[in-house]
Amino acid sequence: MEACTEEEQVKLLGWLRSPFVTRVRIALALKGIQYQFIEDDAENKSQLLLQSNPVHKKVPVFIHNGKIVCESMIIVQYIDETWDTKAPNLLPKDPYDRAIARFWAAFVDDKLLLSIWGVLVGQGEKQQKAVEESLANFLLLDDALRASSCSGNAYFGGVEIGFADIALGGLLVTIKAIQKVTNTVLVDPQKMPHLCAWIDRFSEIDLVKGILPDPVKVLERVSSQRAKFTSAGN
Repeated sequence: MEACTEEEQVKLLGWLRSPFVTRVRIALALKGIQYQFIEDDAENKSQLLLQSNPVHKKVPVFIHNGKIVCESMIIVQYIDETWDTKAPNLLPKDPYDRAIARFWAAFVDDKLLLSIWGVLVGQGEKQQKAVEESLANFLLLDDALRASSCSGNAYFGGVEIGFADIALGGLLVTIKAIQKVTNTVLVDPQKMPHLCAWIDRFSEIDLVKGILPDPVKVLERVSSQRAKFTSAGN
């Protein structure tokens, strides 16, 4: 459990397998912010979680000096703005670059997540449609990274990990698990060379490697989810 300072009471409520909790943990590590991690039970949610996030009853929940913030990318933005004097800047200062970063982060949550979830829970034609949508979404991300690389950037719009990188990077272990469980190829190295190169760069950063969830435990969780939904569909 990481310690928090006497001046700043910073707590993160979640479970380690969650890709959304992973996003927040990466942001906190990049900013060098100490915090207390409180692990909740995904199957038996605590009163603290239910009281802190009564609307969605989901992790992550971020508590800063008694103030509660929910939803992973809202938390990441809050961290960046609250500790704006700590490098790196997760969101660019330039208004246009900032808008682009937010756009791609929203794309990941609003489009990509929906399609890969369909791959996990779908069967037959519904699953095939979700696979096609996922491939199209990943191709768009590959093209965005190609454009970024033409400007000399290794990441989405920058030379360092930023807002959009955290949005997608937090999902990487889960995406790999979904591909394995469903026997699908959603990220094609031949069709998506820029995306695959980005995945390698992101995953090999020491700070990130220490935070990404255990692939075995994520695979167990994803397999359980797949079995649950396919059984319900029969």
